[in-house]
Amino acid sequence: MTLSPLDDYPVHQVAQVMRHPATSDRNFYDRYYFNCHSCSGDLMLIIGIGQYPNLGVTDGFALLRQGGRHQVVRASRELGADRMDTSVGPLRVEVIEGLKTLRVILEPNEFGLDFDLTWEGTIPAQLEPRHFIRWQERAVFDSMRLSQTGTWRGHIKAGDQAITVTQDRWWGSRDRSWGVRPVGEPEPPGIQAKNPAQFYWMYAPMQFDGFSILAIVQEDAEGERILEGAVRVWADPARPPERLGRPGYRPDFAPGTRDVQSAVLSFEPPGGQPFGVTVTPLLPVSLMVGTGYGLEPNWKHGMYQGRDLVVQGVTYDLSNDGDRARMWGMVDSIARFECARGAGQEPAVGYGLFEYWALGEHQPTGLMP
Repeated sequence: MTLSPLDDYPVHQVAQVMRHPATSDRNFYDRYYFNCHSCSGDLMLIIGIGQYPNLGVTDGFALLRQGGRHQVVRASRELGADRMDTSVGPLRVEVIEGLKTLRVILEPNEFGLDFDLTWEGTIPAQLEPRHFIRWQERAVFDSMRLSQTGTWRGHIKAGDQAITVTQDRWWGSRDRSWGVRPVGEPEPPGIQAKNPAQFYWMYAPMQFDGFSILAIVQEDAEGERILEGAVRVWADPARPPERLGRPGYRPDFAPGTRDVQSAVLSFEPPGGQPFGVTVTPLLPVSLMVGTGYGLEPNWKHGMYQGRDLVVQGVTYDLSNDGDRARMWGMVDSIARFECARGAGQEPAVGYGLFEYWALGEHQPTGLMP
């Protein structure tokens, strides 16, 4: 066993040094995710940094979607002994005040994208329901996640364009998740090969003036809920969160596609009045392209890239048919949300993340493999 600086803090949960998770499952991970936008469809910046202790790897990415440009800077290195070191080459996260203020930096590099941004949570961070899926006797998902909406300040530089980021109009959401999910190089599938590819998902952390709503839905092919949660969280920390019951999700797919062109979310808070939220996607971003979430065979989260630090840049032009055809999988979209209020009142208007994927069969919506 090897000690690390984190061992000097009284945070141990098991009889191991802190750099060793309680499980030896190769798929254990610990990850940051952030998104940043200007409450419009102008651009979206997505940032992720993950550690994979049982694979000995840490990696990260920054994805900028602006107009028809899909640009990724990504990096990977050996994890080493210090789990408190959240840097991966030019990319790093600094925790200034836990659960409140963080700084995310991509230093200037040869690929023409850099930033220095500070996150400020506008609501208390929320712990989401545990995500657990067992397929063919194996727990393939077993993770926890905290989520939060907030604002950004700092700057982004993309090529020759310098963008000043101010808290009055630059919003976003973040999450921190940890546990078990598929990562790293592909394993021999064994009996898992019998599982049909299926993933029906919706995640929407949305921010309004004075409150946020965090909603999540995952269903199997028959429409049975695997994961669900809905809560309204007030900016005033003295006001307790409001549980919103079982969230409803009704997407409207563009004809002949699985692209959501609008959606309605419905909520029935116990003891309160049911209400709905209308979702209008503004800028869809293909999260899985270039970032390591699963499409490229040579760059996946936790994949060992060698002894030395590796930093790469990948850019796609969505006006090109070939590049546009690559845009497949999970979509992270900036969205406009209209939250219904009482009779005679205009809906509250907010902005946030609308994340969705409809892979494989989903009988309630008529989607087939």
